[in-house]
Amino acid sequence: MNCDKAEVLGDLRYLKLLAKEYPSIQSASTETINLQAILGLPKGTEHFMSDLHGEYEAFEHILNNCSGVIREKVDILYGNSMSKRDRAVLSTLIYYPHQKLDEVKKTVTDMNEWYRLTLHRMIEVCRLVASKYTRSKVRKLLPPDFQFIIDELLHTNYEIKNKEQYYESIIQSIVDLDRADAFIEALAGLIKRLVVDRLHIVGDIYDRGPRPDIIMERLMSHHCVDIQWGNHDILWMGAAAGSPACIANVLNNSMQYSNLDVIENAYGINLRPLAVFAQETYHYSSCFAPKNAKDEKKYGPKDLRLVSKMHKAILVIQFKLEGQIIKRHPEFQMEERLLLDKVDYQNGTVTIGEKTYPLKDFQFPTIDPKDPYALTEEEESVVEQLISSFKGSEKLQRHTRFLYSEGGLYKCFNGNLLYHGCIPFQEDGSFMEFSFGGERLCGKQLVDYAEEVARQGYYSRPGSPQKQYGEDFLWFLWCGKNSPLFGRLRMATFERMLIEDESTWVEPKNAYYTLTQQKEICEKILSEFGLGDKPYSHIINGHIPVRSRDGEDPVRADGKLIVIDGGFCKAYQKATGIAGYTLFYNSYGIRLASHEPFDSTVSAIQQNKDIISTSVVYETAQHRILVRETDTGAQLLAKIADLKRLLAAYMLGVIKED
Repeated sequence: MNCDKAEVLGDLRYLKLLAKEYPSIQSASTETINLQAILGLPKGTEHFMSDLHGEYEAFEHILNNCSGVIREKVDILYGNSMSKRDRAVLSTLIYYPHQKLDEVKKTVTDMNEWYRLTLHRMIEVCRLVASKYTRSKVRKLLPPDFQFIIDELLHTNYEIKNKEQYYESIIQSIVDLDRADAFIEALAGLIKRLVVDRLHIVGDIYDRGPRPDIIMERLMSHHCVDIQWGNHDILWMGAAAGSPACIANVLNNSMQYSNLDVIENAYGINLRPLAVFAQETYHYSSCFAPKNAKDEKKYGPKDLRLVSKMHKAILVIQFKLEGQIIKRHPEFQMEERLLLDKVDYQNGTVTIGEKTYPLKDFQFPTIDPKDPYALTEEEESVVEQLISSFKGSEKLQRHTRFLYSEGGLYKCFNGNLLYHGCIPFQEDGSFMEFSFGGERLCGKQLVDYAEEVARQGYYSRPGSPQKQYGEDFLWFLWCGKNSPLFGRLRMATFERMLIEDESTWVEPKNAYYTLTQQKEICEKILSEFGLGDKPYSHIINGHIPVRSRDGEDPVRADGKLIVIDGGFCKAYQKATGIAGYTLFYNSYGIRLASHEPFDSTVSAIQQNKDIISTSVVYETAQHRILVRETDTGAQLLAKIADLKRLLAAYMLGVIKED
């Protein structure tokens, strides 16, 4: 084992702790053999999604069908022995076992025979997807209620005549004891668990779509997930932390996209104080009406007028609060976004740069032209009540803590660099520098600093300077000039709401988005994050929807950058032409799938409608990738080395076996 006594004695304290877990030569040897065997297995499959934006039904379906992989497995096994319809029914049963069973019972007359055939088929699928794992790993994943039974059935060999009747009797007993439904649900869950080893969410769970909270609940129950924060996620995290500017922006987004149900019903946020204030203070103005409100028929005339008044009220509060942050933090370099003091409140115009524009609405009774960024007493009261409601939402706080515990601004995993927004660049190809915390920061240092302060904004002591700065920085990450999550020069909320001239609506992108078409720039980023020496490393990016309709390619820079925001959100699908990209990285290489719009969960269950996906093998590994070559493999190798030192300690007599 090549461990001398000096080396063992140097690690003695740690080895004694390790000995409590492996108290004998036999236990340490067994674990070493097991870990070395695992190193020779194919790498686990990683599944990547991005920019979900509350579209919970499409998310749930793609999560269930594993971007079409489960249907592929069914086709591999039964392509020549089952009809297309029967294969679709079996696949749907795996996706939605509980709901599909209810549908099957309405049409099948002999359920006993159906159960027997279906259980055999599902066991075959399960055996196929479990084949690349050790038996011990599969055993650890088995549902407790059926652990022994599934283990027996997975290792069935029907050619052994002595056991054929034994296995058949197990299945018949499951049916006879009325446990078939529960067994099918357990098998379906195990199949999905075995197909995907790890799920990566590359940002933007929140805003736009109807129920981000349902997505969050599903992610919290997932066996292995990490999240790279998106700009919309960080906004909600700031709101949960109590940032009034983030709260105002969350409400603005929710009102624009007619998503107040998420605020009030999903998270229990009390909007009555805002509604009463808006009703008493503002007249109706059509420019503050929600987008597509009439098309979606979400509001009657009376409700539409109230929501429009509430929208106007929160936007005025938002502009004031943002102005206060900009004044507090000259290092954000956002003075050009101070527009309330550029408004001529008598003539209804605003001057931006050298040009003056008419405003669509200039009735702002709460704005004092002499001090336009000061909140009135009534506005302060509304803000205080909103802060209390956001911070008091148990569900929102639970979801936010999960985002902090399982997330970050970026992740390096198995040679790939995952982040949502961008690494800010100058036009000349150098990293853009920012002055924060008394230092000049760029590249990885900037992103590390931003994540640290984002955590500070949530976890620091209430009322402390660190808490205040952290909350303001969370807002900066959402919409700040060239922030790593926003990646644009400005967010033109004021202009889009109040100015007809669309030339003012432009939000210029950071140079990152043009420079990263170049392989050299992407390699520079990968080197910055310590991945420059990995031949098969990639940047996996979200945030900016790929306009497939216009011929844009999600794979850029000779394959070094993959953008997987393809329009999961319905609001973007007219522009993108598809309904999202997902990425699959298994032991054979990387595969990119584009998806057509999802109809509904109901049609998926009742009519076996799947999401139509086009899958492209983007990169094939030169050899099948093994666990040994992954980050997990590196951890296992380190543990094997520790166990070998422990074995040496036992054999040298330095540590006594228990």
